[in-house]
This record gives sequence, C-alpha cells and structure tokens, in this order.
Amino acid sequence: MQHARNFHGLPVLTVPPYTPATLLADAASVAWRLQSGPYPTDEDSDVCWERFTGTVELEKVRALVLGYGMDSVSRLTDLSSRLTGLEAVFLGDIEDEEEMISSIEQSDLTPLLEAFPGLRELVVRGGAGLEFPVAGHPGLRALRIESGGLPPQVAENVAAADLPSLERLELWLGDDWYGGGTTVEQLAPLLAGEGKPALRHLGLQNSPIQDELAAAVAAAPVVPRLTSLSLSMGTLSDQGAEALLHGQPLTHLAELDLSHHFLSEEMMLRIWTALEPAGVRVNLIGKQERDEEEWEDDDEEEDGADGRYIAVAE
Repeated sequence: MQHARNFHGLPVLTVPPYTPATLLADAASVAWRLQSGPYPTDEDSDVCWERFTGTVELEKVRALVLGYGMDSVSRLTDLSSRLTGLEAVFLGDIEDEEEMISSIEQSDLTPLLEAFPGLRELVVRGGAGLEFPVAGHPGLRALRIESGGLPPQVAENVAAADLPSLERLELWLGDDWYGGGTTVEQLAPLLAGEGKPALRHLGLQNSPIQDELAAAVAAAPVVPRLTSLSLSMGTLSDQGAEALLHGQPLTHLAELDLSHHFLSEEMMLRIWTALEPAGVRVNLIGKQERDEEEWEDDDEEEDGADGRYIAVAE
C-alpha cells in the first residue's frame, strides 16, 4: 500500500512542517494530507492539526487525507462547524512501511457521517475496530473500504445500508485470519440491489471466497444496472469464472476487473472471447500460480485452502 497521490479528483498535498499551508495552495485546489509519522522524531499530531487549522481557510477545504497518527473521526467531528465545504475524506492513508493494513485502527463511522451530510466520497484503509451504521447516508456517492480482514458485521451493515446516492462501492473483504469472514448471505441486500438505486460500480474484492461471490454475482439482480464490476484481488479460479460465463449476460458492462486471479489459460481465453467483442474491457492482469506442493491435504482442499491466496492480508 502506498500514500494517495490524488484523491477526489485533486492532487494530494501534505501539510509540511514549519511552512504556513496558505503559502502552498488555495484551500479548495488540493486534497490536504495530514500525518504525524510513526517515529519519535516525527511531528506530533496536535502540532500538525494546529498548524493546519490555524493557516488554512477550513470552509474552503473540499478533501482531507488523514495518515498515520491523526486520530481521525473525533478530530473531524469537532471541526464540522468549520469544515462546511468538506466533500471527501480518506481515513488511514498509511503505507506498508508505516503500519500493516491489518493493524490500522479505525472506529465507528456513525459520528463522521452524521456530522457531514454533504460528504460525497469516503475511503477507509484498515478494518480493526471499524463500525458502520445501518441507517446509511443520503449524499454519499463513493465508498471504498480497503482491508486485509473486513469485520463481517461492517460488510453486512454496508450491504443493508440505505445509500440512495451511492454510485461506487468497493469492499476489500479480506482473510478470516485478519478479522474477515464475510459470507455471501451477509451481502444479500446488496446483491439484490436494495437501498442503492444509483449504484453503477461494484467491487467485491480481496476475498478467499471469490468463487462463491462470482457464483452469487452471476445471478444477482444488481448486476444489470452496473457499468463496471470488480471481483479482483481474490482467489478466483475456473470454477468461479465458469459461473460468470453461465450466468446472466455481462456484455452490458464497460469494464470487468478480474485481476489477481488463478484462472487457467484456457479460461482466460474463454472470458476474453465472450466479452471483448462486445466492448467489455476485461482486466485479467496478475495471473497467480497455486503452490501445489504446499497444499496436499484433502481436508484443506475441501476448506478452500488449495494454495490460492488473496492480494492483501496483513
């Protein structure tokens, strides 16, 4: 994982030590990134917040990217009366060198969504301690949760949430070992198309049950309204791809992302032949190889532990 360079259509500018932020950019022209850093010599988060809030016209700020040590939600809600133009927030913009994704602590997002009814885009990296309200949000248009192990209750709540303006949704479901374990059943309202009438892009990614998800998507009522679909970063095999090919038509899609997969060359060709002539951009980059020697136990094969692995775990 790397720091974001662009967010909400804006270049990301890190608030620098000692330099007044107003000398660097107009408040509305960039996504402001705040970070205290993981090392004792790095700047204290309180100092970073004070310099940002003391030099930037907060009412003009459109996007914030909060990195390491920025105790995000409580700080943002405290500033809600001043951040009146805030449209986008990235919580946990932390690189692998700073902290593993499975260790990034988050919190209940309810206060954030309640404090900012004008929020349009929300990105969250890390699933530890994360909670999401069932009620939803009227204006949110894009939601992405990046996790090596998304708490199943969070995925279930997102699936059930009323998000009438949501156009893009990406969930990195992650591995059971790191707090994941979401089932297809928990995603049922989402797959049925409930509560999200504006949804046009759906990503159910980074999952050890990617074949099951593919089979569910193959018959999901939400699919005909989509313009793009991602089942990337997971353990997709020929079994899941076969379900997609025999399910409802996908030729209406502009893009199908299956990158980081375990498909055979023959299956890749079948998918390409079925969809590319119809104008679907199919991403099959990142073919992975199973470690056949590592997984020889039949019981593990039955559990799905057959040498396949997700892209992002710890």
